[in-house]
Amino acid sequence: MPRRFFRKYLPDAEAVRSHRLMRSLGWLHHPNLWHLNRRSVSRAVGIGLFSGLVPGPLQMLAAILLAVPLRANVLVAMATTLYTNPLTIVPLYLLAFAYGKFILQAEHVAVNIQPLDLHWFNFTLSLRELLDWCLAMGKPLAVGLVALAVTLGVVGTVAVRLAWRIYVVVKWNRRRAARP
Repeated sequence: MPRRFFRKYLPDAEAVRSHRLMRSLGWLHHPNLWHLNRRSVSRAVGIGLFSGLVPGPLQMLAAILLAVPLRANVLVAMATTLYTNPLTIVPLYLLAFAYGKFILQAEHVAVNIQPLDLHWFNFTLSLRELLDWCLAMGKPLAVGLVALAVTLGVVGTVAVRLAWRIYVVVKWNRRRAARP
């Protein structure tokens, strides 16, 4: 993968380890947590896609808590959670609801879904409205969120590994063709 591109934006692993707050956290010194290699990045993307569907502002914390024991790149995992934002969260939750209905084989779920009315100038009221809207969808949403998170995580991991492999093979073939 184009590691040079990402290395411009990511901090040096030694700089992170030597930071005064990080020195005492020895468990964060594993090389895979900071280096860009096929396994740590693919795991990080899967973890980030999974953690992106964790409700509320706990997405990055969930990504860190999963990335450390699974030896995935922490920064990539945190950055990947950013696919969920105020513009994408409602379509993702509707997709999760439909996915949950499909899994539960519930064709006629009696749910009275009101249009979501967010108050853009009052964050806590908007969060409360979003929570009430999600609770109105019930079991299909809960099952769908977990299933969609697992599906996105697995697909993301496999896609990154496959893309990385294709990139390496193409690069090998170009080098082989360039030899005299």
